[in-house]
Amino acid sequence: MSDFLTGLAFFLIIEGLVYALAPRFLVEMAKVLPSIPEQRLRYFGLGAVAAGVALVWLIRG
Repeated sequence: MSDFLTGLAFFLIIEGLVYALAPRFLVEMAKVLPSIPEQRLRYFGLGAVAAGVALVWLIRG
């Protein structure tokens, strides 16, 4: 449970940094996202999940 909470805390830190350091970029991305095909977003999301799992596996392995 401690690892999960640490991961959640890191997620919040990174998310907060994006809002704090690049709010204009975030707004522009929000405008562009509806024009990106759903399938491409899904593949990008699955790729990000796979990269995250691989990274955790390498760090913990």
